[in-house]
Amino acid sequence: MNTFLALALIAAMIATVVALVRGIVTFLKTTEEELKAGPDGPTASQTRSNKMMQFRIFFQAIAVLIVVVILFAAGRT
Repeated sequence: MNTFLALALIAAMIATVVALVRGIVTFLKTTEEELKAGPDGPTASQTRSNKMMQFRIFFQAIAVLIVVVILFAAGRT
């Protein structure tokens, strides 16, 4: 069980970093034309960047929950 939780935690942390990097890269690819477009709503690039940051928060929450479970299990032994 502890091995499974450790692997799940590592997977959640890797997913968090991947989502963060992809979100930042997408954000940096915003073109000058998109910036000059004005308030016509979010562009495709902005929507993708926002979605990746939402994934980052989701994966980060999962990692925190796994840490809580690991600490709870360690306290019961």
